[in-house]
Amino acid sequence: MSLTDTLRRRILLDGPISLADYMSECLLNPSYGYYTTATAIGAEGDFITAPEISQMFGELLGLALVQSWLDQGSPAPFTLAELGPGRGTLMADMLRATRMVPGFHDAMDLVLIEASPRLRDQQASALRDYAPQWLPSVEDLPQQPLFLIANEFFDALPVRQFQRDGDLWRERRVGYDTESAALCLGLGAPAPQPALDHRLEDTPDGKLVELCEIAGVLCEAIAQRVAECGGAALLVDYGDWRSLGDTLQAMRAHAPADPLIDPGQSDLTAHVDFEVLCRAARASGCAHTRVTPQGVFLERLGITERAQTLAANLDGAPLDQLIAAHRRLTHPEEMGTLFKVLGLYPAKCSPPAGLEK
Repeated sequence: MSLTDTLRRRILLDGPISLADYMSECLLNPSYGYYTTATAIGAEGDFITAPEISQMFGELLGLALVQSWLDQGSPAPFTLAELGPGRGTLMADMLRATRMVPGFHDAMDLVLIEASPRLRDQQASALRDYAPQWLPSVEDLPQQPLFLIANEFFDALPVRQFQRDGDLWRERRVGYDTESAALCLGLGAPAPQPALDHRLEDTPDGKLVELCEIAGVLCEAIAQRVAECGGAALLVDYGDWRSLGDTLQAMRAHAPADPLIDPGQSDLTAHVDFEVLCRAARASGCAHTRVTPQGVFLERLGITERAQTLAANLDGAPLDQLIAAHRRLTHPEEMGTLFKVLGLYPAKCSPPAGLEK
């Protein structure tokens, strides 16, 4: 029995499924899902995230949130939260960088939102000195000031894909071809999609648009908590103001893979539509910053100066690794432009450090 068998039986019984349902099964199926069974992150996994590239990333994000905490009068208690914390590397770096800030650690309640039991175990080990607690969703966060980080979280949320057909849309769906005995893609019947009315202006007939409904719901919940209770959120991910075309990709052993082959064995992601996140923030009465390239954000926070400080005591291979890490995080041809940062903050407060209104 495999996830392919499970999906084949479901499709043959009930018909083709949405791409969002397919992604959810591939990533989170209790028995066969990627995040529940695979070693995803790191050199031994299928991909490497910014915190795994260099400690500088987590250090600077932690200090940016501390500055917002100080700017808002050092509220206590407050929630320090991370969505999809991976192996706990980012939060560990943030907490190490902020441990000397008077009162910050004493006032924080550390909360992690993680769906994978396997990753929760790794987070518990990495953060055992800080007594983290795990909650199932952002809606369960405490009613108190919230300082939150989400790095490469929204890109893993399931997306639906629609092909424009005049003023209507045909949903792209995952079916099963009995002749080739393989999963395949097809299109549903034309139908209106009110959530995509604004995309008629920039989508030619026959072209694809992606829609991640849960992204707006989650961002609205975060923004509402920040607007009502205070705090700040830093959302870091790859994508742009609007998602353009088919951006679904699978990664396996640090190389692109076919998303329909060996479901559950590859990481599936799609570009983040930052316009959806900004709309959700505004709907909650929360202010948001401009969508800023990651490289620009990190340079404003002083990543080059931090790299120079670390480099002072290095030579040889460790120095080369530091230089390569700095380039990978900031250079336009690496992660510097593809990845974007969005900050959420109360309307009467200053935006998070490194970001502009």
